[in-house]
Amino acid sequence: MTAKIIDGNAVARHVRSEWKKRVEALKAKRVTPGLAVIIVGDNPASRVYVRNKVKACAEVGLHSEVHEFAADVAPDILIRRIRELNQNPAIHGVLVQLPLPAHLEPRRLLGEISVEKDVDGFHLYNVGGLVVGENNVFPPCTPYGVQRILEYENIPIEGQNVVVVGASNIVGKPMALMLMAKDATVSICHIKTRDLAQYTILADILIVAAGCPGLITAPMVKRGAVVIDVGINRLPDGRLAGDVDFESVRKKASHITPVPGGVGPMTVTMLICNTVAAAERSAAKNAESRNPVPA
Repeated sequence: MTAKIIDGNAVARHVRSEWKKRVEALKAKRVTPGLAVIIVGDNPASRVYVRNKVKACAEVGLHSEVHEFAADVAPDILIRRIRELNQNPAIHGVLVQLPLPAHLEPRRLLGEISVEKDVDGFHLYNVGGLVVGENNVFPPCTPYGVQRILEYENIPIEGQNVVVVGASNIVGKPMALMLMAKDATVSICHIKTRDLAQYTILADILIVAAGCPGLITAPMVKRGAVVIDVGINRLPDGRLAGDVDFESVRKKASHITPVPGGVGPMTVTMLICNTVAAAERSAAKNAESRNPVPA
């Protein structure tokens, strides 16, 4: 068996084409979805991610703007800017690019973003919405992208054994919640899990987001499993690699995502989707306020 290699770029193009139609529908109502990105400092990787987000916005027809601050910026200045963006009707999504310099507390800044504009899905309200199964929340973009990949490939989720390796607040935990909502049986493994292989070998769907290159090898994977590699690691020779030993695992899996070109393009795409959804909700709310339902 040789796995089907899932082309994340192709899936992203398909999803963006679907959502571009929704952008055009909004523009017909004189609403242009707007995304504001706050970046602090001069982290090279962060700058690449921000450029990719701006480029994706342009491709789909969104307005975007980048607010840059020096690495030593005071927290109060950032909070003031976030509050200004919360009040700006032309901006429907606000995000703070992570990681931040050590003197800044991410939770404090992310908590300042309006729930209605939290398109990264990191606000406690949106995280709590995943726990209780609330539909009207913004799911974090990377797990949202993984879910969309599974749907695009017609991979069943209901009743499947899913193992998530990595328990971060950004990927692992929300990923588990989203798949539980689809009636999967989910196990979460992490850095202190003993004998990781005894869990991964049971997975019908294995999602790896541990930040450890080559962590998952062929003997740890059930034959025919779907393997989604969220990890992205820079090797000493400059190459990018995932958390999965791609060449060995592809000989046992039924589907596998490469690194790069797998989950990465979908993360940016789902950010676009969340921003468009925010604009749609804002437009609907404004229309309702102009035309209230008679008592």
